[in-house]
This record gives sequence, structure tokens and C-alpha cells, in this order.
Amino acid sequence: MSKQKVLFVCIHNSARSQMAEAWLNHLCGDFFEAQSAGLEPGTLNPLVVEVMKEEGIDLSHKKTQAVFDLFKKGEQFSYVITVCDEASAERCPIFPGLAQRLHWSFPDPSKANGSDKEKLEQIRPIRDAIKEKIENWCVKACVS
Repeated sequence: MSKQKVLFVCIHNSARSQMAEAWLNHLCGDFFEAQSAGLEPGTLNPLVVEVMKEEGIDLSHKKTQAVFDLFKKGEQFSYVITVCDEASAERCPIFPGLAQRLHWSFPDPSKANGSDKEKLEQIRPIRDAIKEKIENWCVKACVS
């Protein structure tokens, strides 16, 4: 059985989409192959790297990439999942193709404020919410 390809998309590909990609590959790698990309790729958020490392997932080697670059390569996906925060009116990018499109709204870790310790306290619940969403989706997607 071949794996279904999933693309997680956000604005900068620096936090939420990277966490979602890592969680899906970690939790459901037998069924899915995940990638992530952004509309305007930025720099990977070091605090996101830190909170994922707390869970045993190393993102330190990851690079951000552009949605358009994947499109130019002719990449095709079974699912394209945007993880932007609709509450803050972020403009989620789209990816052309026949993929099933889903939207999962998560707060933007780059909006955390305070000291690094305070920011980590604000990012951990986002990490955990993404993990929970992935776990629930994997169960549903693998059963159907």
C-alpha cells in the first residue's frame, strides 16, 4: 500500500505547518508522507524546535520551503491542509490540484510574547493541540 501524500500549508512555514508535518510523519508515517510549505517562507522558529524536542522530535535540521516551489516541481498531494489562524484573519495560501482540502485553525506561535520561558508556555498548548488533531485525524483517515 502506498502512502498518501499530505501537504501542510501556512504563511511562513516556520512553526505550525512544520509541527503538523513532524507529528503526522511521527504518528502515522506508515500511512502518510507529510511535507510542509509556506506562502512566504521564513526562518524556522527556534522555540518551536525546542518544544518539539521536548517531545522527542528534532526539527533542527528542517528548512522552510515555498508552496510555489512544490508546485513548480509538479508535486501532487492527496490532502492539502492549511493550519493558519482564521481568528486573526491570516491569509492562508492555496495549493492547486485535485487534493482534498482541509483547514485546521491554530494560533500563530510567532505571536507569543514575553520572555523565552513565557513564550514556550504559550507555544506548548499549540504543539499539543496540533498533536491531538493529528492523532484524531489519523484514526479517522486510516479507518475509512
